[in-house]
Amino acid sequence: MRLQVVKNLLLHWGNAMETDRLINSELGPSHRLVESSVEAAMPATAGRRLRSLDTFRGFSLVIMVFVNYGGGRYWFFRHESWNGLTVADLVFPWFVFIMGTSIALSISGSLRRGVFRSHLLGKVLWRSVQLFLIGLIVINPNYCQGPLSWDSLRIPGVLQRLAFSYLVVSSLDLLVARVRLDNFPMDAWWYPVCECLLYWPAWLCVVFLEALWLYLTFLLPVPACPNGYLGPGGIGDFGQYPNCTGGAAGFIDRWLLGESHIYQTPSSRVVFQTKVPFDPEGTLGSINSILMAFLGVQAGKILLHYRDLHSKIISRFLIWGFILGALSAILTKCSKDHGFIPINKNLWSLSYVTTLSCFAFVLLGVVYYIVDVKRWWSGAPFYYPGMNSILVYVGHEVFEEYFPFRWRMANSQLHAEHLAQNLVATSIWVFISFVLYRKKIFWKI
Repeated sequence: MRLQVVKNLLLHWGNAMETDRLINSELGPSHRLVESSVEAAMPATAGRRLRSLDTFRGFSLVIMVFVNYGGGRYWFFRHESWNGLTVADLVFPWFVFIMGTSIALSISGSLRRGVFRSHLLGKVLWRSVQLFLIGLIVINPNYCQGPLSWDSLRIPGVLQRLAFSYLVVSSLDLLVARVRLDNFPMDAWWYPVCECLLYWPAWLCVVFLEALWLYLTFLLPVPACPNGYLGPGGIGDFGQYPNCTGGAAGFIDRWLLGESHIYQTPSSRVVFQTKVPFDPEGTLGSINSILMAFLGVQAGKILLHYRDLHSKIISRFLIWGFILGALSAILTKCSKDHGFIPINKNLWSLSYVTTLSCFAFVLLGVVYYIVDVKRWWSGAPFYYPGMNSILVYVGHEVFEEYFPFRWRMANSQLHAEHLAQNLVATSIWVFISFVLYRKKIFWKI
């Protein structure tokens, strides 16, 4: 009898921990949809999971891990040298987008449960600091090479950009998020654009930030470079601007952070023989990553305002995808290099964000329909790494050079050997995330 009591207590405690994790972790599976308007008017105590969000996050993460491990050394799994897109360039923005969606759902759920906005802001600040510090540690390994010098510490990085985007977008949503969502008439003429009108102060801030990006990118004077230069420098553009890599974006990073504190070997170095450091996760591009996360927030608002109205949710996703796709076509003139603003992952250009957001809305709509509406697919195996995304990302970076993720190949010139090694390494992380899921172990920050 005593054993049974202890067992019940442990089960209750474990379930409470899991519930709290699901509710509060914006960077993980932190999304719930209430089942009725009555529940929407009170603190939510029960809800149903949206597996499609974890599945989409996990899908992006698995490709990211595979690409970072080498992608079989195939060109389409390498980042584009400058303008254009490859498979490797798709996944990080999608991860940022889904983070934004989770932020909207998590904050809405917390406010319905009566959590104070000031308390949530404190948690957002603390999580952002943790994520930024973890990012600094991950991208500055020294292993057995001796103490790391502060003079060469790289400051920007993937997790640092996630931390910054998370902080800004969460703060904006905390300012405008509404506790009740059931007191707006769905037949009102303005309701089809409610995800914009009801949160117009946040939109105003994002538009201001985007105007700032445009101003700095095209009008900031950069020494020895033409205004608005978006090229790779080096031997690009017939070698006219060898020290102008990234234009204003590169100049701001080198001035603000110093050349020794940004990425030293950008993807443009091999093809364009660039001479100056350039960081693809730099300061100016972080403004557009905020836009990407904020567009993800809009997807979350759609899920909240049209809960359980599946056709409306999917149609709204497709409409957003169409608008963003049309905007991308205008900005790029449907060309790789000759548009007003070319698609460029290194710069995180505006057209890069609109294009990847277009893909994200459409893909999320498809996954939502298959996984949550029709339930034709459980989301496995991508669902499991999506549930432990930060752990998998940090783990794959830290243990990249260790066995069994890397081993000496018999012939390193063969794609087949690289592909086998990279697939095995990626599959191991999927398996690890599955085991952790079964044991209910999740890394929450």
